[in-house]
Amino acid sequence: MPDKSFHGETDVERSQRADGPRPDLVGCAGWSPISGALPFSEMQGSQLERYASVFHAVEINSSFYRPHRRTTYARWAASVPQHFRFSVKLPRAVSHALRLANADALMAQFEDEIGGLEDKLGCILVQLPPSLPLDLNVADIFFKKLRANQAYMIAFEARHASWFGPDASAMLNAHGITRVVADPPQGQCGPHVPTTPAMYIRLHGSPRMYYSSYSDDYLAHLADALSIHRREHTQDWTIFDNTASGAALANALAVLDMLKQRNGGEAECYARAPSPASPMAKWSQ
Repeated sequence: MPDKSFHGETDVERSQRADGPRPDLVGCAGWSPISGALPFSEMQGSQLERYASVFHAVEINSSFYRPHRRTTYARWAASVPQHFRFSVKLPRAVSHALRLANADALMAQFEDEIGGLEDKLGCILVQLPPSLPLDLNVADIFFKKLRANQAYMIAFEARHASWFGPDASAMLNAHGITRVVADPPQGQCGPHVPTTPAMYIRLHGSPRMYYSSYSDDYLAHLADALSIHRREHTQDWTIFDNTASGAALANALAVLDMLKQRNGGEAECYARAPSPASPMAKWSQ
């Protein structure tokens, strides 16, 4: 594995960043939203290959519901460009059923499977159920093991109010865990408190979660914020999870166009188209 910093940047990527900006990690929750949509329907290749010809990042949510073989992850990694990055959602068997406790065997299996992505693994996403309050001891043990020997981003979306206090923030910061900026936020009272310099934004759709599209004004403000934050050379992910009605694709393409314009490039106008150590070892300790 290449040497990396906490936030998923390899030595090669640091060298490339010195020569120019990194690709914008904007994408959708899954690559199925492109099905039947222009310009993707006119492209050649698999659905993932076509998706990756425009976007530089994707969030795999199917891993939340069922495991995938290591060879499946390896096949996905082989079908995308070198700069492309995957974010993989933690299985619900760990986050919802076991509630982060006594999950060593399942975590070892999961990390072995996603190892098939190799250096195209950019992030693990941990999302907790709204019913799960903070148990500081359980959380500290879990995130310490998850972080051990791993340098990619770990993004964390809690949905119970107890996870947004100073004790939780300090614990997440200590382990280099990036608190998700979620819209709409669940459980969060008050403004977002970052726990690392990086950002992972999950846009679920508002007011109707998973269905509502975001307005042009909202997307423009988002692009402005991303463009400014990008200058700090931190890693920013923006994932549109409002996939139920097809809004995610149009919203993500619009933000990509806006970022290209703000970063001095030409917009593609897509938005106007129709529609190290073995993981087995640490989890057995």
